[in-house]
Amino acid sequence: MTRWCALTGVAAALAVAAPAISSADRRLPVCAPGRAPTRPPTGPADVASPRACRAGAPLPESDKVPPAAFTPSGYHHLGAGTGGEWGGVSGRFSVVDGSVRPRTYDFVVGRFMAKRDLGGGRISWLEAGWAETGWASPGRQQVYTFNTNTNRWQFYDQYPVRAGDQVWLDLNSDQNGLWRAWLWWDDRWNLLTEQRLPIGPAAYIEQYVEVHVDASRQTKIDVPKVTVDNVQLRPAGGGPARYWRDDVATVTGAAARGGFCLNWVTRYDTWTAGDC
Repeated sequence: MTRWCALTGVAAALAVAAPAISSADRRLPVCAPGRAPTRPPTGPADVASPRACRAGAPLPESDKVPPAAFTPSGYHHLGAGTGGEWGGVSGRFSVVDGSVRPRTYDFVVGRFMAKRDLGGGRISWLEAGWAETGWASPGRQQVYTFNTNTNRWQFYDQYPVRAGDQVWLDLNSDQNGLWRAWLWWDDRWNLLTEQRLPIGPAAYIEQYVEVHVDASRQTKIDVPKVTVDNVQLRPAGGGPARYWRDDVATVTGAAARGGFCLNWVTRYDTWTAGDC
């Protein structure tokens, strides 16, 4: 999927982004500074999860935007999307250091996404993952979210990640269509953002390593192998999560494209992507 409106959001970010959390879940305490998790998640992400908390305000975008122009090209998508609708997705991404150039629109991300095509060229979505970009703290990897309500990238520096780390993420909806993005940190679920999107309580799900090369300054971006595993889907309408296996209707990206390779270890819950 072409993310031209995502980058348009970057270029248009001349004001502080809207708050990541609506008033609906202000009842969750703000997450105190913590450390990277020492164990995998002990249960699904939910506002009722033990010790659940919410992230503080993300960084504003306005002082991080490079002045250079760009065109919506140079995208490479490595991963898969569901052929049907699901209520959420969770799993683990490894973090790597890509050769992203500062003050460009280069980026490398590992992310989950819930989306719906609304017709007329409009797509609504929420995504969450880790990113390394040319405009926000170049040279560093950051936890991030993006949603089409605000059309803003939101970065969360209170979660210091770096190459070699692994991040557990959970993206899910309640029965009223309120979508939430969670990060497992300090051995508890941290709520990054919640968004009421016009996609309903179930949506099409993606798991991707995505690379974008600034079209105004073509180059080769190196991406060390990203490992993705423990990917599970939540059924639409509720019920226990299940692993994303080959009995799930799935649309896959190219196995080799643009110098990057996709390797399915177990279709589709364990895989790698990056340089060939």
